[in-house]
Amino acid sequence: MRVAIEAASLSLSSGGLARYTSQLSLALARLCLDDEFYLISDQAFSMPAGAPPNLKRGAAPRNAVERRWWLWGMARELNRLGADVVHGPDFAVPYLARRPSVMTLHDISPWLDPSWHSGAVRVMRRTPLLLKMGLATMVITPGEHVRQEVIARFQLSPDRVVAVPEAAPEWFAPVDARPAAPYFLFVGTIEPRKNLPLLVEAWREVHRRRPVDLLIAGRRREDAPAIREEPGLRLLGEVPDEQLPALYSGAAAFVYPSLYEGFGLPVIEAMQCGACVIASPALRETAADAAVYAENAREFAQAMIEALERPEWRAEWSARGRARAAEFSWRATAQQTYAVYQEARRRFGK
Repeated sequence: MRVAIEAASLSLSSGGLARYTSQLSLALARLCLDDEFYLISDQAFSMPAGAPPNLKRGAAPRNAVERRWWLWGMARELNRLGADVVHGPDFAVPYLARRPSVMTLHDISPWLDPSWHSGAVRVMRRTPLLLKMGLATMVITPGEHVRQEVIARFQLSPDRVVAVPEAAPEWFAPVDARPAAPYFLFVGTIEPRKNLPLLVEAWREVHRRRPVDLLIAGRRREDAPAIREEPGLRLLGEVPDEQLPALYSGAAAFVYPSLYEGFGLPVIEAMQCGACVIASPALRETAADAAVYAENAREFAQAMIEALERPEWRAEWSARGRARAAEFSWRATAQQTYAVYQEARRRFGK
C-alpha cells in the first residue's frame, strides 16, 4: 500500500498535532516495511527524526494552481505518487474524492466553545461540510468519548468512525532527576482551553504554605491567557523534546487542569516518566484510575499539597501512572490505523 499523510501540522514547532503526525508516520513506516508512506504539504516542514527509508517526503506545490492545495495541489501530488489512500491527521481531507481518505478528528473543541479557538474559523466551517459530503471515507478519533461526540454532532454512521488511542513515544522514560527545589509542572500548548489561570490560582494557595515552584512549558498561542512570571512561577516556553523526560521525572506532580480534551498526550508522557498526575475530569478516559482528579482550584491545591507532603502517596500514583502508560504504544496505534486504511479502501466507491 502507498499512503499519503498530510503533514502541515509538522510545520508547528510543538504540540499534540505535530506529535501525532510525526509519531504515527514513524510507527506506520516501521511496522509496515513493505508499504510506502509519504508526508505531503504545501507548507515547509521537517521530516521526523529517524525516519526509515519507506517514510518519504512528497513534492511541494509546483505552480500557482497547485498552491490551491486542498482543491488542486494535493490531488495532483496524490496522482503523481499513485497513492492508494490519503490520511488527513488534522480535521481535513482532500476536497475531491478520487481515492479513499481517512480524517482524524482529535476532539470537537472548535464547536463547543468559540473562545477556545479564536483561530479555528476555517476548521469550524470546513470540517462539517467535508463530513456531510462524505468526503472522508473513514474517521479516526483518539477515544470512545470523542467517537460518540463526533457521531452525534455530525450525524455519521457509527461504522465509519473508529476510536484509535494514542501513546507516548518510547523515549519518554523515568530519569533520575534531582531538582534543587520542588516544582509542579504543566506541559502543553498555552491556550484558553487548558485552564491555566485556575492552575496558577491553585499553585498560589500552595505556595503560601510551602516554597514550591510552578513551571509552565509549551508553545504560546496568540489567544493564550495573560500569565506573567512572578516569584516561583516560571514560563519556560517551548522545551526541546530531549529535555522533557527529566522535566516530567523531577516534578512533585504533573498538573493538567484542561477544560476539555480528546486524548491529552502530555498526561501519558508524564505518566510514562513516572510523574504523579493531577488532572481535571476531562482526562478520565485517558488516565482512568491512574490520576488524581480535581475540579476547582481548592481541590487542585489540596492534591498538590498531598503530593508535596506525602512521598508514599506520590509514589503510589506514580506507579499507577506507569502501569497505565504501558497500556498504550505507537505500534498498537499504527496497527489499528493501518486497519482503518484497509477498511477505507474496501469501502471506497461502494
